[in-house]
Amino acid sequence: MAVDEQMAISAFLYPTGYHVAAWRHPDVPADAGIDARHYIEITRIAERGKFDFIFLPDSAGIRGRDMEALSRTAVRYVAQLEPFTLMGALAVSTSRIGLTATVSSSYNEPYHVARKIASVDHMTGGRAGWNLVTSQNPEEAFNFDAQPDHDTRYARAAEFAEVVRGLWDSWEDGAFVRDKEAGLFFRPEGVVPLDYRSERFKVRGPLNMPRSPQGHPVTLQAGSSEAGKELGASSGEVIFTAQPTLQEAQAFYKDLRSRLARYGRAQDEVRVLPGVFLFVGRTRQEARDKFEQLQELIDPVVGLGLLSSELGHVDLSGFPLDGPLPPLPPSNAGQGRHKLLVDLAAREQLTLRQLSQLVDGSRGHWQPMGSASDVADELQEWYENDAADGFMIMAPALPAGLSDFVDLVVPELQRRGLFRTDYRGRTLRDHLGLARPAGRVPQ
Repeated sequence: MAVDEQMAISAFLYPTGYHVAAWRHPDVPADAGIDARHYIEITRIAERGKFDFIFLPDSAGIRGRDMEALSRTAVRYVAQLEPFTLMGALAVSTSRIGLTATVSSSYNEPYHVARKIASVDHMTGGRAGWNLVTSQNPEEAFNFDAQPDHDTRYARAAEFAEVVRGLWDSWEDGAFVRDKEAGLFFRPEGVVPLDYRSERFKVRGPLNMPRSPQGHPVTLQAGSSEAGKELGASSGEVIFTAQPTLQEAQAFYKDLRSRLARYGRAQDEVRVLPGVFLFVGRTRQEARDKFEQLQELIDPVVGLGLLSSELGHVDLSGFPLDGPLPPLPPSNAGQGRHKLLVDLAAREQLTLRQLSQLVDGSRGHWQPMGSASDVADELQEWYENDAADGFMIMAPALPAGLSDFVDLVVPELQRRGLFRTDYRGRTLRDHLGLARPAGRVPQ
């Protein structure tokens, strides 16, 4: 069973929605990616639904090389606000919901990242988190340097996380006394030196701010390759994963949790949240109609370009659309997603066209569809059968897709006692039932 008594629910927020053609829907603002007011609206919808947190995915470069395909979509990081700048606006526009965003360990330095995330945690009273990624997108590398190979990226990420946590523990809790009468701003003995030195990083510290409300802001991780699962087991507190079936989700859940002990971690230190790309309506037909409306808006050029990108930026243009997926070289990009799609095509005997149509919407994520009761039934089945501790809701179009879930599915989950009716604390750790980490002790 799940490690907590109620499921965790979060929102994955591509600005126009997760569906590749959502930006073309008449009810979706086409400029959503650069409109802070839109983000505030959808974050408030999630907070109204008592979600644990919202998640802002990010990339330091557009995703894909086919400009014809990219020119016809809005979900490949073509026009999107920088997330930590945006989180400042969300921090003052909300009061309870957690705020998390992607950070690349390949193209950032630990000190900058530790400072930014701790700042958001202080600004929000303890509602911050970060999604640690290694940057699978080769287009990001062209803005910095050559892309490291897969295992090198993950080795850097593991050490990166260690340095960030060390910086968050630069001070004892309560070191900043701010005693005006005594003239003492902080206790010198409250400094906890880091002095981290390795081939990759040389970071003296301390971080130039007090220990944050959560001690450590919450760490998300999303890798599903072997290296990704090891990083999740060693550093992740919320694990985001793409699993299209109950059986695959159960296998991932069991595998990930079996790795925790070797890092000295307990089962209650981690929450596993599969992505859910869902369509819900007041009736099953209404949900189906919403799906069909978005599918009809897909440009064929976009569909094949997206599949190429998800498979590691391979050129598929010379292969027949109604033939099988051709043999593919190993990917230096997202190995977990590459394997998921290759296995799916083989298992279901999908043509290139059929696989493209599936990827255009869900990108390999689980895709429930139906009434509120139908969707709640499926979420409950996964939650109660060792497949998930909760879910990352990937609304197909925003804001309506998120409102549908909040107004229809959340009350049904609450009625069944599966989800909270109100927040139980002030911090993101409170929402998720995660303990506050103890700091290091000064020597």
